[in-house]
Amino acid sequence: MKTSRSSLPAIAAVLTLASAAALPPAALAAPADDLLRLDASWNTLRLQGDAAGLAPLLADDWMLTHSDGKVQYKRDYLEQLATRNRTNTAITNEDVQVRRYGDAAVVTGVSVQSGIGDGKPFTGKFRFTRMWVQRDGKWVMTASHSSRVAP
Repeated sequence: MKTSRSSLPAIAAVLTLASAAALPPAALAAPADDLLRLDASWNTLRLQGDAAGLAPLLADDWMLTHSDGKVQYKRDYLEQLATRNRTNTAITNEDVQVRRYGDAAVVTGVSVQSGIGDGKPFTGKFRFTRMWVQRDGKWVMTASHSSRVAP
Protein backbone atom coordinates (compact mmCIF):
# COMPACT_ATOMS: atom_id res chain seq x y z
CA MET A 1 0.00 0.00 0.00
CA LYS A 2 1.34 3.42 -0.98
CA THR A 3 0.96 6.23 1.58
CA SER A 4 0.95 9.82 0.39
CA ARG A 5 2.81 12.50 2.30
CA SER A 6 -0.45 14.34 2.93
CA SER A 7 -1.85 11.39 4.90
CA LEU A 8 1.16 11.13 7.24
CA PRO A 9 -0.10 13.79 9.73
CA ALA A 10 -3.46 11.98 9.98
CA ILE A 11 -1.72 8.64 10.56
CA ALA A 12 0.49 10.22 13.25
CA ALA A 13 -2.58 11.67 14.99
CA VAL A 14 -4.34 8.29 15.02
CA LEU A 15 -1.26 6.58 16.43
CA THR A 16 -0.89 9.26 19.12
CA LEU A 17 -4.52 8.87 20.21
CA ALA A 18 -4.24 5.09 20.13
CA SER A 19 -1.15 5.17 22.35
CA ALA A 20 -2.94 7.52 24.78
CA ALA A 21 -5.85 5.07 24.99
CA ALA A 22 -3.38 2.38 26.10
CA LEU A 23 -2.21 4.42 29.10
CA PRO A 24 -3.50 3.33 32.50
CA PRO A 25 -6.41 5.42 33.86
CA ALA A 26 -4.25 6.80 36.71
CA ALA A 27 -1.80 8.25 34.18
CA LEU A 28 -4.63 9.96 32.34
CA ALA A 29 -6.37 11.32 35.43
CA ALA A 30 -3.36 12.59 37.38
CA PRO A 31 -3.01 16.03 35.74
CA ALA A 32 -6.73 16.85 35.58
CA ASP A 33 -6.56 19.01 38.71
CA ASP A 34 -3.49 20.84 37.35
CA LEU A 35 -5.24 21.43 34.04
CA LEU A 36 -8.40 22.64 35.77
CA ARG A 37 -6.32 25.11 37.80
CA LEU A 38 -4.47 26.32 34.70
CA ASP A 39 -7.70 26.66 32.77
CA ALA A 40 -9.29 28.60 35.64
CA SER A 41 -6.24 30.89 35.75
CA TRP A 42 -6.95 31.74 32.09
CA ASN A 43 -10.19 33.39 33.26
CA THR A 44 -8.65 35.04 36.32
CA LEU A 45 -5.86 36.61 34.28
CA ARG A 46 -8.35 37.81 31.64
CA LEU A 47 -10.49 39.42 34.36
CA GLN A 48 -7.39 41.20 35.68
CA GLY A 49 -6.25 42.24 32.20
CA ASP A 50 -2.91 40.61 32.99
CA ALA A 51 -1.41 40.07 29.52
CA ALA A 52 2.08 39.42 30.95
CA GLY A 53 0.73 36.74 33.30
CA LEU A 54 -1.33 35.14 30.55
CA ALA A 55 1.47 35.03 27.94
CA PRO A 56 3.29 31.95 29.33
CA LEU A 57 0.05 29.94 29.35
CA LEU A 58 -0.38 30.42 25.59
CA ALA A 59 1.67 28.62 22.95
CA ASP A 60 3.40 30.94 20.48
CA ASP A 61 1.10 29.62 17.74
CA TRP A 62 -2.05 29.92 19.93
CA MET A 63 -5.28 30.75 18.12
CA LEU A 64 -8.62 31.95 19.49
CA THR A 65 -11.83 31.58 17.51
CA HIS A 66 -14.50 33.87 18.96
CA SER A 67 -18.20 33.02 18.96
CA ASP A 68 -18.74 35.39 16.00
CA GLY A 69 -16.08 33.59 13.95
CA LYS A 70 -13.40 36.25 14.45
CA VAL A 71 -9.93 34.74 14.80
CA GLN A 72 -7.14 36.18 16.94
CA TYR A 73 -3.60 35.03 17.53
CA LYS A 74 -1.49 35.33 20.68
CA ARG A 75 0.25 38.64 19.98
CA ASP A 76 -2.91 40.44 18.84
CA TYR A 77 -5.00 39.05 21.69
CA LEU A 78 -2.49 39.99 24.38
CA GLU A 79 -2.09 43.50 22.95
CA GLN A 80 -5.86 43.96 23.01
CA LEU A 81 -6.07 42.62 26.56
CA ALA A 82 -3.35 45.02 27.72
CA THR A 83 -5.22 48.04 26.26
CA ARG A 84 -8.34 47.09 28.24
CA ASN A 85 -10.45 48.08 25.21
CA ARG A 86 -12.52 45.00 25.99
CA THR A 87 -12.83 43.97 29.62
CA ASN A 88 -14.61 41.12 31.29
CA THR A 89 -16.30 42.03 34.55
CA ALA A 90 -17.44 38.47 35.31
CA ILE A 91 -16.59 34.99 34.03
CA THR A 92 -18.14 31.87 35.54
CA ASN A 93 -17.48 28.41 34.13
CA GLU A 94 -19.86 25.47 34.46
CA ASP A 95 -19.69 21.78 33.54
CA VAL A 96 -15.92 21.88 32.97
CA GLN A 97 -14.50 18.55 31.76
CA VAL A 98 -10.90 17.50 31.05
CA ARG A 99 -10.05 14.71 28.63
CA ARG A 100 -6.38 13.80 28.38
CA TYR A 101 -4.68 12.15 25.42
CA GLY A 102 -1.02 11.60 26.33
CA ASP A 103 0.70 14.99 26.15
CA ALA A 104 -2.50 16.67 24.95
CA ALA A 105 -5.77 17.51 26.67
CA VAL A 106 -9.10 19.00 25.74
CA VAL A 107 -10.98 21.15 28.26
CA THR A 108 -14.66 21.80 27.55
CA GLY A 109 -17.42 23.58 29.40
CA VAL A 110 -19.85 26.47 29.48
CA SER A 111 -18.75 30.02 30.27
CA VAL A 112 -21.08 32.79 31.41
CA GLN A 113 -19.48 36.17 30.80
CA SER A 114 -20.21 39.86 31.04
CA GLY A 115 -18.15 42.96 30.43
CA ILE A 116 -17.62 46.00 28.25
CA GLY A 117 -16.34 45.93 24.68
CA ASP A 118 -15.80 49.08 22.62
CA GLY A 119 -17.71 51.04 25.28
CA LYS A 120 -20.78 48.79 25.12
CA PRO A 121 -21.87 46.26 27.75
CA PHE A 122 -22.06 42.63 26.72
CA THR A 123 -23.21 39.40 28.29
CA GLY A 124 -23.41 35.87 27.03
CA LYS A 125 -23.32 32.18 27.64
CA PHE A 126 -20.78 30.27 25.58
CA ARG A 127 -19.78 26.66 25.09
CA PHE A 128 -15.98 26.45 24.91
CA THR A 129 -13.32 24.01 23.79
CA ARG A 130 -9.67 24.58 24.67
CA MET A 131 -6.73 22.50 23.53
CA TRP A 132 -3.73 22.14 25.86
CA VAL A 133 -0.44 20.39 25.08
CA GLN A 134 2.57 19.59 27.21
CA ARG A 135 5.74 21.23 25.92
CA ASP A 136 9.01 20.89 27.81
CA GLY A 137 7.07 19.54 30.80
CA LYS A 138 4.64 22.50 30.95
CA TRP A 139 1.05 22.73 29.81
CA VAL A 140 0.30 25.47 27.26
CA MET A 141 -2.95 26.29 25.51
CA THR A 142 -2.72 25.96 21.73
CA ALA A 143 -6.29 26.83 20.76
CA SER A 144 -9.55 28.11 22.19
CA HIS A 145 -12.97 28.20 20.52
CA SER A 146 -16.31 29.47 21.77
CA SER A 147 -19.85 29.20 20.45
CA ARG A 148 -22.73 31.25 21.80
CA VAL A 149 -25.37 29.11 23.53
CA ALA A 150 -28.80 29.76 22.06
CA PRO A 151 -31.24 31.41 24.49
